[in-house]
Formats: sequence, structure tokens, C-alpha cells
Amino acid sequence: MMRPGQVIRVLLVDDSRLVRDMIREILESDPDIVVVGEATNGREAIDKVALLKPDIVTMDIEMPVMGGLEAIERIIADNPVPILVVTALTGVRTAFSAVSKGALDVIEKPDISLENVRDLIKKVRLLAGVDISSHLLTMKRPSGTVGVNNRVTQKGGAKGGIIAIASSTGGPQAINNILSRLPAQFPVPIVITQHIGEGFTQGMVDWLNSGTPLTVHVAGNGDYLAAGHVYVNPAEHSMRITEQGMVIISDRDVRHLYHPSCNTLLLSVAAAYRERAAGLILSGMGEDGVSGMQAIRKGGGTTFAQDAGSSVVFGMNRVAIERGCIDRVLALAEIPSALMQLAGGK
Repeated sequence: MMRPGQVIRVLLVDDSRLVRDMIREILESDPDIVVVGEATNGREAIDKVALLKPDIVTMDIEMPVMGGLEAIERIIADNPVPILVVTALTGVRTAFSAVSKGALDVIEKPDISLENVRDLIKKVRLLAGVDISSHLLTMKRPSGTVGVNNRVTQKGGAKGGIIAIASSTGGPQAINNILSRLPAQFPVPIVITQHIGEGFTQGMVDWLNSGTPLTVHVAGNGDYLAAGHVYVNPAEHSMRITEQGMVIISDRDVRHLYHPSCNTLLLSVAAAYRERAAGLILSGMGEDGVSGMQAIRKGGGTTFAQDAGSSVVFGMNRVAIERGCIDRVLALAEIPSALMQLAGGK
């Protein structure tokens, strides 16, 4: 994150003047943020990034002349800078494709609600400080999937077990990277809570499905978990797992600061699976998920955390490491193999 008092220079890219004016007004309500330029299409954005050298770009996807996906690819290749995709709900799946091209996060186009205003400012402040060149190096994943056999190699094993993942800012690209290297025959189910805006879960799931041999679902109430399948917590609800491997979807708990709640999922997994549980905490701000990781480890399960070097935001995973509840700290590229070893792979 940028230091307090350090001016953050933003380039706005959207073909709608109304949207640009709204985003400008929101961002410049923070005394440390200044909009240094605007662009109405991807072609203009490429030129203005080179000329103005902003700290961060907010980018729409659907634009005339050149769309956001091509512009992101060109900017990341020629003048790497943190990019936050700001999109309408109708374009969410395409917007998540931008993450594969180097964008750091996806957020809904703001309205005048206080929650959305705060969220946009927080995202811009957080992502403007990311070392994008180093991040892109860590995101280059080996090709191919990790092999699978029937051997269990770590404590507790994972026979009849589960892997639960908690993630926030920077999580979608990390999750995509991990799932893309796991085989269709992955021997246990995976459950995920990703902090994300309401209405965005299906778009993220569709995008993840396009890049992994596994089958990814938006989790539904009453679903029974199956090996080789991934169940993503819908943004609008809390998600728990029972001892029978059934998904329980319920209303959000208003006591939680972050939504959907990583702790709610992880605590249920710890209680239901005990030593057969594995927890993985990825990039993200705050400390949601830390209590759940502590519970998994206390119950005899295995815990992993993404390391600082491969995290967009070394926040919730850092807190989990500092509190001593993590068995192994891993670079993003090491995580798929570690999960396969735990689950019975080679």
C-alpha cells in the first residue's frame, strides 16, 4: 500500500464521461489521490500511460476503438502499471479475463453508496503500491498439471478430506494459477471463500472453469462435495460445510467486516473434518481467515500460506504466519504440488 501522505496518480479509462466524472469525484475526495488524466478507449489509454506514467489505471473493458482486454495486454507488456478493472455486472466474466492478462483486481462500477465509495478508494490505495513487475514474474506458472496417484504423504492425509481456501485482494489470479495445474482426478473437494462484490461470483466461476481441468461451481445450499470439484462461496451469503460433506448457505453474519466471510467457512471445515482438513490462506488485506486457519491446525489439520513474494497484498496470510498457525509458507508456484502431495499425488 502507498504510504499516508504519498500522492497516488490515477489514470481513468472509460468511454462514459458520467462514469469518469463519478470516479474522479470519489477518488479526489481522498486528499492523497489525484487524477492525472482520462482516456475514452484502450488506444488512448496506452498512449497516456506512456506519457503520464500514473501509479495506477482504472480500466473499463467494453470500449470503442480498442477494448480494455487488448489495452491491458499492451500496457502490461510495454509500460507495466497496476490496473484495476472497473466494470458493470453485465461484463463480469470478460472482466475476469483481464486478470489473466495482468490486471490486479476487478470491482463493480461505483454508485453513490458510502460502501462503494470506500471500497473504490481502498482498492486504489492498496493496488497503487504493488510492484507490478515483480508480481508478473511470480505469476508465470509452469505449464501442465501436477500428476496424481494414490499415495498419502503428509500428516492426517486427505483421504475423505477437504481443502479450504481463503483469499481476498489478489486472490483470483492466485486461485486461477493453482486450479489450472490440478488434474481433473484431484482426489478431494476444494472449497473457496474469495472476498468479492455481490453479483460477481458466477463471472469468476465461469472464468475459472475455462482454465482448469477441475469442475468449478457456485456453491448451492444442500450440495454434497465431490472429489475433483471446486465450490465457491457466493458473495451474498455465508457458507459452511457439515460433517456429511454438505454445503450450507445462509445469510451473511453482519458481525463480520469482510464478505463473504473466510472465517465462517474455515471454522466449519475445521469442526467437520478435523485432522482431514487442509487450509490455504492466500493474498489479501486484513485478517479474515486467520481464526479459521488456527482452528484447522489446532484440530490436527494441515495449513499452508502463500508467501510475501508472490502475493499482491501480503496481509491476511502474513497475520496467519505471524500467529504461528501455518505449517508451510509457499511461493505460488509451489502450492499445486504441495496440495497434490497432501491429497495423495506425486
